[in-house]
Amino acid sequence: MAQHAPFSGVLSPVLTPFDRNLNPDTARFVDFCKHLLAEGCNGLAVFGTTSESNSLGVDEKQALLEALVAGGVDPAALMPGTGLSALTETVRLTKAAVHAGCGGVLLLPPFYYKAINDEGLFAYTSEVIQRVGDSRLKIYLYHIPPVAVVGWSLPLIERLKKAYPETIVGLKDSSGDWNNTKAVLDAFPGFGVFCGSEIFLLDTLRNGGAGSITATANINARAIRHLYDHWQDSNADALQAGITAFRKVLQQKPAIPAMKALLAHAEGQESWRAVRPPLQALNAEEGRQLAEALKPLGLAAAAE
Repeated sequence: MAQHAPFSGVLSPVLTPFDRNLNPDTARFVDFCKHLLAEGCNGLAVFGTTSESNSLGVDEKQALLEALVAGGVDPAALMPGTGLSALTETVRLTKAAVHAGCGGVLLLPPFYYKAINDEGLFAYTSEVIQRVGDSRLKIYLYHIPPVAVVGWSLPLIERLKKAYPETIVGLKDSSGDWNNTKAVLDAFPGFGVFCGSEIFLLDTLRNGGAGSITATANINARAIRHLYDHWQDSNADALQAGITAFRKVLQQKPAIPAMKALLAHAEGQESWRAVRPPLQALNAEEGRQLAEALKPLGLAAAAE
């Protein structure tokens, strides 16, 4: 069975467009994924936090994944988020990703029960791996304690890597804590560590990391990829300062509604603003104002 090369570079947790009935707009989703790859994304972490993943059902995710592959997107470039609170649903979606030929999956820990320890998380992950039962499975652990509360500790990562060295191959650190990212990089040289914000991209690369899986790649992929490609150049710190400034303006608003409002503004397509409740959309004027604030920093959000 073919094995994919490890992920590296800039990956986007792709925004999910909805129609007027709040169903996923499959055609627009496929087109947008192709656009992001053309803009410079090395891969796509579909069904991540920015994708409103936990507002989507397993059937919806499987249908979108099938549509991407049928639409000509190379499955090797896909790292779908498959971690759910229900073990059986995680296994089902992970199996679908592996069978589709995806290059890996992003595994969120089961997050509903908060007072669980590493033993419980190890058992959960072990069950997923054994029930999927496929040597092609490559897991990137998704560490996002500001949202999930539950996270992947260093001792747990070490134990998982030792038990499943061919399967546990990396981690996305969305803790927002550079000290944690650095600790993972120092503890596990060669592990595929991605920062969850491009603010830490240069530091991550300088310390042996793989890249960044960042929401902002939905609208600023070109600039983030440029830093990835030129991180060893003399102007790397200036490139980092530019994408950091962009991120700091964007994050003054809720990220998902903000980026969808920017796409709606850029394309003149109001349907892009739609988010599933409980998220709330930004209005057209808010989108216009945000676009104006980002324009001096190089905004090029339009997907057309």
